[in-house]
Amino acid sequence: MRNIVLRFDMRTAPFCPDKAADRYRAAVDMAVWADDKPIDVVGLSEHHNSADAYLSAPLQLAGMIAARTRRVMISVSALLVPLHDPLRLAEDIAVLDLVSNGRFVATAGLGYRETEYRMLGADWERRGHILEEKLALMFTAWTGKPFEYRNTSVQLNPVPQTNPRHLITMGGNSRAAARRAARLGLLFCPAIDDPELAEAYYAACKEYGFSSGFLIPPNYPATTLLSDDPDQAWAEWGRYLLFDSKAYGAWEHKTRRAYAVSSATTVEELRSEGKYRILTPAQAVDVIEETGSLHLAPLCGGLPLNVGWHTLELFASQVQVSLR
Repeated sequence: MRNIVLRFDMRTAPFCPDKAADRYRAAVDMAVWADDKPIDVVGLSEHHNSADAYLSAPLQLAGMIAARTRRVMISVSALLVPLHDPLRLAEDIAVLDLVSNGRFVATAGLGYRETEYRMLGADWERRGHILEEKLALMFTAWTGKPFEYRNTSVQLNPVPQTNPRHLITMGGNSRAAARRAARLGLLFCPAIDDPELAEAYYAACKEYGFSSGFLIPPNYPATTLLSDDPDQAWAEWGRYLLFDSKAYGAWEHKTRRAYAVSSATTVEELRSEGKYRILTPAQAVDVIEETGSLHLAPLCGGLPLNVGWHTLELFASQVQVSLR
């Protein structure tokens, strides 16, 4: 199955020449650009208390994109459910589902930064239990039937048009996450390609009687830009990609496993590592035909807007016309 993603996390290096307002408007415009291209998903992320302007309001941005697009799927991965009020989250996702006509999906996750939990008054130690409790409450709310909550009668209206079990998938990179996905009757979207996680998930599906269980692997993603001259592009854009990798790596946690975690300290090391790549259009076509996947990140690390648009224009003019 092909999976070409246009990804935005809005992380911005201090040497980025563009204003935040211009970058957010550009992200929406780029999503609109993707709507009539062979782009399958616009992917957004969530983090808080970040000095580098990481996207902290993905549902709001998703709503703006939904209002201006008609075809492309919109995904938030991961949505840090324990940090949100579950009923407000259920309300927001219901409206997103209606406005997008069923094109929104969120991958629920715990996150790995205790500072975010402290900032938003969430319990770090019980985060797994809280995730399950809040998801259960959201699914109850999405039935549209009245129920008792906090000593009052609660009824969600409007409810999603999409089956709620298709609105939420489960993220994670541990056996506990795999079992949680099966126990809650959710598709599993792990952060890494790990056969042991797949085995644990399908075993748990059998244990809990979840016959519709399905695992969606990330398929070895790499943050990708396009250029006719990758050597020159690395010379000019490499510092933005290195900033992004170092900022992400600074959030290391003992339980965290993810492709984007890099050990590179120089642009040259980052390039040879392969987790960030600048491809020619022809190379991008080869990657798509070989793996079915490409993760375009035109604003990665604070890349100037003209660079982001240039890489997308190369996709439109040279990659999409070559796709079978």
